[in-house]
Amino acid sequence: MYESANVSDDADRTAFRRAEKQYKLYYEQDSKFSRKKKLPKPVDLSSVLDFNSISQDFNQTGVLPDGIRVAESDSQVFCIDNRPGFYFIPNALSLEEQCKWIKESLTSFPQPPNRTNHNAIYGPVADLFGSAKANKVLVQEDTNRWKFYDGEDAIAKVKQTGCKSVSASVLLRKLRWSTLGLQFDWSKRNYDVSLPHNNIPDALCQLAKTHAAIAMPAGEEFRPEGAIVNYFGLGDTLGGHLDDMEADWSKPIVSMSLGCKAIFLLGGKSKEDPPHAMYLRSGDVVLMAGEARECFHGVPRIFIDEENADIGALESELSHEGGQFFAEYIKTSRININIRQVF
Repeated sequence: MYESANVSDDADRTAFRRAEKQYKLYYEQDSKFSRKKKLPKPVDLSSVLDFNSISQDFNQTGVLPDGIRVAESDSQVFCIDNRPGFYFIPNALSLEEQCKWIKESLTSFPQPPNRTNHNAIYGPVADLFGSAKANKVLVQEDTNRWKFYDGEDAIAKVKQTGCKSVSASVLLRKLRWSTLGLQFDWSKRNYDVSLPHNNIPDALCQLAKTHAAIAMPAGEEFRPEGAIVNYFGLGDTLGGHLDDMEADWSKPIVSMSLGCKAIFLLGGKSKEDPPHAMYLRSGDVVLMAGEARECFHGVPRIFIDEENADIGALESELSHEGGQFFAEYIKTSRININIRQVF
């Protein structure tokens, strides 16, 4: 599903790889910045599609850019002519919904028996967000068991035994993915129905069904059976890949964006096909069904600076709800919930 960041020189020459490198975050190398805050290199964003602006312009003038059209059954859903099966729904989630699913993504979704990228080293890690908020430390008890301790207790434990430890806040920042519903086995690259799991919440299922309807074959209803939640921090990327492990590609993947703005690349069936670059903002929903399921796609960049992150209203809403710790996290992060019908 995901590609290694180590690509060959030949891969660098594909249109998709060139676009990834064009938009990826790089820093100025000038020595005058070496002892100060590093400054991002400027990048030309003039070719990036902005469906938020496209939607506003369309509502005012009825005019769309060449190659962009509205879905036949919904004028607020946008399609790209040469990428059939791709649907973009700007501002699909309300601020309230965004706050709800950010909180769930950080508190409930990584909870065992759901698996995360931390399982491979630390085993199941319970209450990671709460432990980070309480400044706890994860300490290795024995070869296969780790336990959270309060800061002072952890220091004493490490001094006494010399065991390994890592702070919960570091682990939270290193959280890269969690899985809901049917669990995806990354080592085998398939869904393992034998693994224990928590079901996808009913409210999230209903939300996915509602947005998926426009991309479903006639007379069929979307069945949310598995989901992968991706967590991005500064400099994180998602390389060009296909989501190809589900049985029926006529059914859409429902992708919900939360947090900082990102650039999304939608390529073609070959990495030689020049990709479309577009902004993904918090609250946007993307659907990929049918032919679009065969298109390479990825995220080469997220924006966390105040000017470009576009999350001022979201931060304010989280803070007003008493979620200051959530607001602090999301101001430098992006969360993406991808919901799939597996069978």
